[in-house]
Amino acid sequence: MKKAFLLVIALCLALGMTAGSHAEEARDYFKIGVITSLSGSLATGGNVTKRGYDLWADEVNKAGGIDIKGKKYPVKLFYGDAQSEPSQGASAAERLATQEKVDVVLGPYSSGVTLAVAPVLEKYKIPMITGSAESPLIWREKFRYTFGTIPPVNYTGSTPIQTLAKLNPAPKSAIILGSNDAFSKATAEAFQDAATKAGIKVMKFNIVPSGQDLIPFLSSAKAMQPDLIAFGGHDEELINLVKGLRQINFTPKALLMHYGVTEPAFFESLKKDAEQVLGAAVWTESVHTKGELLWPNAKAYADAAMKAYGVPADYTQAGSSAAGIAFQVALMKAGATPPLSEAARESIIKILEDLKVETFYGTIDFANEGQFYHANIGLTPLTIQVQDGKIAVVGPETEAQAKIQYPMKPWQERK
Repeated sequence: MKKAFLLVIALCLALGMTAGSHAEEARDYFKIGVITSLSGSLATGGNVTKRGYDLWADEVNKAGGIDIKGKKYPVKLFYGDAQSEPSQGASAAERLATQEKVDVVLGPYSSGVTLAVAPVLEKYKIPMITGSAESPLIWREKFRYTFGTIPPVNYTGSTPIQTLAKLNPAPKSAIILGSNDAFSKATAEAFQDAATKAGIKVMKFNIVPSGQDLIPFLSSAKAMQPDLIAFGGHDEELINLVKGLRQINFTPKALLMHYGVTEPAFFESLKKDAEQVLGAAVWTESVHTKGELLWPNAKAYADAAMKAYGVPADYTQAGSSAAGIAFQVALMKAGATPPLSEAARESIIKILEDLKVETFYGTIDFANEGQFYHANIGLTPLTIQVQDGKIAVVGPETEAQAKIQYPMKPWQERK
């Protein structure tokens, strides 16, 4: 009797698992997991990625969904808030993989969270494309299931330094600072390496705790009078750097940052003090692109973003929407219907590795080897500068839309 009872229990469990499996097979939409920072210190950037992912999903669903062999499947986004903490990002990835059973994942805003999420998704063999994370540490790990539409900072960060080095006269000295997180530190190191190669003397290089009061470092910089101050950081840190320089009344000849210069919050907080700040980017609404899906060019995307959210799109938002397009193309090429089996997810990986597609954002072409493994190497890095309240491309020469303004106008002379 006991054996018979156990046999019945086992049979019921097996039938239950089968029923659950059939229910999953009946799903007629793609489950797209999204992990980003919707709260915490990086929420501003996290919500930029959210706008990019949401805009892609909305546009796909307006057209009825992703076309798989003549049938359209809508997409539904399932969010996990990383709370700006790597450990919380990893927990969100675990939940999306095991409870929500998502097909693929659109990845985090920050590099630190991405580095924590990637191993979890490796374990569950779920493909992820991040539209934002830029630290080279991600790609050096060679995660098989992780891709990124924004090139790493060591691919893009040297461009503004090279633009400055071609000036006559060019900056001769620099102080370089960076916050102590994966992205910011890598940005500062990229600036340092480029400056050294360009013959610009690096007078001081500091990695400072994230959120640190920068006034002591800037006061030290003022005493040394460098031509260039370059800083790797996030959102509020970039704004606070400019405010700090004004507070101590020191205007370097050039002020260089990376992410954040194109962010609407940068303009809103600094107004005239944002003028002439330099940055690195891979996309602006004025670049010449030709998209095969959804938006025909950069301007069309920028207009759609402004209509949807009332704020200009920056390259992070654009990169996030492009990440959705990359998955969309891969799913179409694979002919994969939801829910994705492990074999289907493997085919998605192989397609992404061979993918080369033109989008409103530019070319998406993921590297398959070397230091940029699975990062997008299809874009041309740009030097940008705030001019008359707008972003102008000032380098390289082949892409420039305006001449670089150098040296910067002193803070006290700005009206």
